[in-house]
Formats: sequence, structure tokens, C-alpha cells
Amino acid sequence: MSPPSARLQTKPVITCLKTFLVSYSLIFWFTGVILLAVGVWGKVNLEFDLLLKSDKGTNAPYVLIGTGAIIIIFGLFGCFATCRGSPWMLKLYAMFLTLVFLAELVAGISGFIFRHEIKAVLQDVYKSAESAYSGKDTRSEDLDRVQRTLQCCGEMNYTSWANTEYFKQEGIPKSCCNVSAGVNCTTTELKNLTLAASVVYQQGCFSLMTITMEANLGIIAGISFGIAFFQLIGIFLTCCLSRYITNNQYEMV
Repeated sequence: MSPPSARLQTKPVITCLKTFLVSYSLIFWFTGVILLAVGVWGKVNLEFDLLLKSDKGTNAPYVLIGTGAIIIIFGLFGCFATCRGSPWMLKLYAMFLTLVFLAELVAGISGFIFRHEIKAVLQDVYKSAESAYSGKDTRSEDLDRVQRTLQCCGEMNYTSWANTEYFKQEGIPKSCCNVSAGVNCTTTELKNLTLAASVVYQQGCFSLMTITMEANLGIIAGISFGIAFFQLIGIFLTCCLSRYITNNQYEMV
């Protein structure tokens, strides 16, 4: 048992560590809320609709939702463990933070290494949706919403539609019509690539997604690794607090 004077000197340190750790846990909890929100957004976002409803669908939104929910739970657990001053709870919290750190690090590295494969899957899915376009089913409606919202047309550009069965019957979909330019696409214009050039969006949807993804790749990677190494701060604070409480047999009353 530590002398009373030593315990009195240690108590402010423990209080300070608790304050920092509670603050950290609240921030950690908030990152879980963000991940959950991003996962839900990804589930309903236009650019993910085609992936989710295809044979090569991605589980990324569901992973984000699940990860966010777990982080929210453990963030609250971290606050409780800190306020309770329980060494075993703090050690469990530190173990979880370590697992999160390793998982985020592996995910970030994997995402960067396999970015070309991700683009290839997205291109295959988009090309498949474009080839099967009928203008009537749900998948066609998703493709229409992508083109209207992103103001793009076709896989690479509007000429990509020339190879589809739909173009032979109906021409380019009306969702490609450049309404922002104040034009009114006619059936004759949409069936003729030369005439369509002046009334439809010029940017291809897949190329637009690719350009956007590559332009923000550095930012995304930086944020991902920043969040991952943020866990190291929590691990350090948790281990320090657990050690101080154990060594000084400190209990919060």
C-alpha cells in the first residue's frame, strides 16, 4: 500500500488521465457515429446502388454500419470504464482499441493496394447495368438517377450507349438530357449520336467517378491513417491510467 502522501500526489495525475481519456472516448464515440452515418449514406447513395444490386455487390456500407455501431458501444464502454476506474475494464478497452487500430491499418493498406481492382469491379458493374438497361426496371431507374444526379452520360461518355440494345430501339436514355443547359431532347436527337452531342451530358459516369476517386485518394488515405493512429493515443492513455490505478490501489468513490 502506497503512503498517504504518495497517494495524494498520484490522485491529481489519475484525475488528469481520466479527464483526457473520457474526452478521447467521447471523440472515439463520435467517430463511430460518423462511420455509421457514412455506412447508411453509402447504402442509399446513388453511386453504390448498382454495386449493391449486382452479382459483384460490395458489403462496404454494411461493414461501415457494423463497425460504427461497435465503436459507439465501446466508446460508451470506455467512458464507463474510465469513470468506474476499473483496471480490467480499462485493459479490455485498450485491447479493443488495439484491434481497431490494426483493422483500420490493414483496411487502409488493402484499399490502396487493390484500388485498381475496385475500379475494375465498378466498371464491370456499370457496363453490365448499361447493357441490360430497359428503362423500366429498378436497376434502370438507379442508372437514370446516377446520370441525372452526377450530370453524366454513359460509361465513358454518351457514345457508350451506341452498343446497347436500348439505343437501337429508343436511343440514348432521356436521363442523359442536359437540362441544366435548357435543352429539350427529342427522340430524333437521342437516336442520332451526332445530334445528341449538343443536347446530352458530355462526361461519362464511370470516368467521372474514377476522376473523383483518384483526386481524393490522397485525402482519403491521409484521413484513414490519421484515424488509425488516433487509436494509439487512446491505447497509451488507457494503459497509463490502468497502471496508475493498479499500482496505487486507487478506487473512485
